[in-house]
Amino acid sequence: MTTGTMYGDSGALPLDGICVIALEQAVSAPFATRHLADMGARVIKVERVPEGDFARYYDAEVHGMASHFVWVNRNKESIALDFKAPAGREILDSLVASADVVVQNFAPGVAEAMGLDAASLLEQHPRLIAVDLSGYGTGGPYERRRAYDLIVQAESASIATTGWPDSPAKPGIAIADLAAGLYSYSSVLAALYERERTGLGRAIGISLMDSIAELMGYSLYFTQFSGRRHVPNGISHPTLSPYESFDTADGRKVVVAVQNDREWARLATRVLQRPDLVDDERFATGTARTAHRDEVRRICAEVLGAMATDAALELLDGAGIACGRVNYPEEVLAHPQLAARDRWREVDSPVGPLRSLLPPPVSPGWELRMDRIPDIGENTESILAELGLDRARIDRLISDGIVGQPPSDSSTTA
Repeated sequence: MTTGTMYGDSGALPLDGICVIALEQAVSAPFATRHLADMGARVIKVERVPEGDFARYYDAEVHGMASHFVWVNRNKESIALDFKAPAGREILDSLVASADVVVQNFAPGVAEAMGLDAASLLEQHPRLIAVDLSGYGTGGPYERRRAYDLIVQAESASIATTGWPDSPAKPGIAIADLAAGLYSYSSVLAALYERERTGLGRAIGISLMDSIAELMGYSLYFTQFSGRRHVPNGISHPTLSPYESFDTADGRKVVVAVQNDREWARLATRVLQRPDLVDDERFATGTARTAHRDEVRRICAEVLGAMATDAALELLDGAGIACGRVNYPEEVLAHPQLAARDRWREVDSPVGPLRSLLPPPVSPGWELRMDRIPDIGENTESILAELGLDRARIDRLISDGIVGQPPSDSSTTA
């Protein structure tokens, strides 16, 4: 199959020429493959006939499309395929044979039963980089358990360390899915580099549990070696003070982050107007400030609570203290830093152009892809034609329900 650039005349990107077959659904695997696509890889998303990726139906807030799906599925082509049927499996096998990378996040046991797990694929295609993205990984008593982001966040104590002591909370973003997706992405990049040197591919296993346990590392080490449970701290930090939010006079919140004694001295003298606090044994060191957290909070709250938000931030910033306002999502959409750095683009979709954020990497000469979000089976016919199927064969596959096309009314996917 053709694996060259699919994104116009902007020049080659680092992964131009790399073909990825994405046997994916939900968030974790699509997040990984979208990052590969952002960097120039051709990503062919294999979706089930007829409904496609179930994340298409999480909501209908983006003019009828699901916000999760819009976020993690740009730059991809979609083929709708019943790969449990022999004719469909033949097509899938042809796609895999042409690929550099395969990423799958099927439910436990599904990939192994179909011979689509990473080890089986690598045995057939020694140069292939194959990723199994699962909830709990291979082996162990949880191997066959279903695992979504919420479940793994609960099992990993992410929820137990977020919120307030009497009211734990799930973080507002899907950090288990995102961590696993980013580890999958970085592992594929490492394996591609390895293949350049050895000529051999690699089977890779990434689990949500392992990924979020890594992110929980600080909390786990804290508990393991202090003997104390890391309880939720709200908008604060268990070992730094002040490192939290304060109400301002106009009803908003600002966050203040002091990480060392030099910063505390600047805060005390230039913001709090209390130079006596610099050498006060209750506050002179980070350990002492943490032990007297309530008093630190009270002193800071009195000063900042009497100020308007903008005035407080100007004073803090002028004193060299890290600070910020607690924004709402609609304020991030209009954030002056994102606007000043031209971080927004329009991405095409079945419902028209959609305003979208650029991916994070910035480097001179890189124009990262911001291409279309596909409808279900939007590229089925063109992909089959690339595989050498003629019109009559394609029509027969469509009529037999082996492959699918976009809905006749493609103005919405929900």
